Amino acid sequence: MTMTPGTVFCIMFFSLLILILLRVPVSFALAFAVVPILLFTPNVTPIMLLQRMMTQFGSFILLAIPFFILAANIMNAAGITNQLLQFSNSLVGFLPGGLGHINVLVSMIFAGISGSSNADAAGIGSVIIPAMVKEGYDKNFSVAVTACSAVMGVIIPPSIIMVVWGGVMNVSVAGLFLGGIIPGILIGGGQMLVVYIYALKRNYPREAAFSLRKVLVTLKDSILALMSPLIIVGGIVGGFVTPTEASLIAVLYSAFIGMAVYRTISVRSFLKLLYDAIKLSSIVLFAVGTAAIYAWVLSYYKVPTYMVNTMSTFTTSPTVMLFLIVVVFLIAGMFIDAVPAIIIFAPLLRPLADSCGIPPIQFAVVGCVTLAYGLVTPPYGLCLLITSEIAGINCMTPLREVAVFLLAMLAVLILMVLAPEVTQFLPRLFMPNLF
Repeated sequence: MTMTPGTVFCIMFFSLLILILLRVPVSFALAFAVVPILLFTPNVTPIMLLQRMMTQFGSFILLAIPFFILAANIMNAAGITNQLLQFSNSLVGFLPGGLGHINVLVSMIFAGISGSSNADAAGIGSVIIPAMVKEGYDKNFSVAVTACSAVMGVIIPPSIIMVVWGGVMNVSVAGLFLGGIIPGILIGGGQMLVVYIYALKRNYPREAAFSLRKVLVTLKDSILALMSPLIIVGGIVGGFVTPTEASLIAVLYSAFIGMAVYRTISVRSFLKLLYDAIKLSSIVLFAVGTAAIYAWVLSYYKVPTYMVNTMSTFTTSPTVMLFLIVVVFLIAGMFIDAVPAIIIFAPLLRPLADSCGIPPIQFAVVGCVTLAYGLVTPPYGLCLLITSEIAGINCMTPLREVAVFLLAMLAVLILMVLAPEVTQFLPRLFMPNLF
C-alpha cells in the first residue's frame, strides 16, 4: 500500500495525540504511534526502526545528558543553594518583594550551573517557597515565580536541551549556548519587573538593606559555585573541550566542591546521586530513542518536503514563518517534554526555516526557548507540577499568576523573532564562522 506524506503525517500525529490524551507515557506513545505505519505498509520494518534507535543512542554528544544531570544533582545535594540565595539576597533583597527577586536571580545563577530546569525547580523551590510563604507571600505567587524562573535552567547555558538540539541537528552547541545568554537575561529581567509590580500592589516586604560589604562576603562564599558556568561554557565556547567533555568536567568539579570543600557529600550519598542520575537519564534517553524512530519515519516518507511545499504557498517571510514555528513548538511543549519534541519537530520544521532563510542558530534558540515555556503550561508543565507539590497546592490553582509571568516571557520571545540580533549577537561576535 502506497501512502502519501500527508496521510503518514495525519496517521502518526493523531495516533500520538490520542495516546498522550490517554495518558500513555510519551516515550512509549512515540513508539506506538509508528505501529499503524508498520501495519499498513511493508516498506518500514521493525528491524529498520531498531537500527535507527541504536544509531541515535550511538551519538557521542548525548553522553552529556547523564553527566549534566549528575552535576546538577551533586550541586543541589552539596548545599550550594543556600550560598547562592545569600548572594542573591545581598544583590536584590533590598527591592520591594525582595524574596521574589532573589528567587528569579538565584534561578538565573543556578541555570548557569545545572542546565536543568527540573533540578532548579526542585532544589531552589524546596528552600525558597516555604521561606516566601513564611514571610507572607501568597502561595500561588510563590509557586508561579519559582516555576517560571526555573524555566531559565534550559535557556541560560549550559542547557541539556541545547545539547540535544546540537546533537540531533548538527548545530554548534557552543553557538547555541551563546545564543541563549541574552534571551535568558531578558526573561529574568521581565520576571523581576513582574515581581516588582506584584510587590507594590500587594505590599510584599523588602529584605535587608543593600550593603556592599555583604555583597563581597557572600560573593566570597559563593565564588566556587559561580566559577562553574565560566569553566563549562568558557571551555566549550573557547574550543578547549567538547560539550560531552565539559559535562564530565562539571561532574568532577561539583563532586570536588561537595566532597572536598563543603564536605556535605559522602561516598555513600554520591553513589545515591549517581543512581538517581542514571534513572532519570534512562528515561530521557529512552524518549530520545523512540522520538528518533518517530522522526525517521516522517523523514522516510518525505513529510518535511511535503510541509515545505505546502507552507511555502502561504508565506516565504522569515518572520511570519518563525511565528508559525513558535506556535507549533508552544503547542508541542504543552503535551510532551522538550527532548522528544526537539527530535520530532526540529528535523520536520528545519526545511521550512531553511526555505525562508532563517539561520540555524536563530531557529534553534527560538525553538529551545519556546519549548522551555512548556515546563509551566499544563497539561505537561513539569516545573509547575514540581513547585505546586512543594507548596502543597493543586497545580491549576496558581495559573492566573503563572499567566502573568508567561506574558512577560512571551514578550521576550516575540522580541527574539522580530529582532534576530537578540539571539545572534553573541554567536556572531565570538563565532562568526557559524554564519
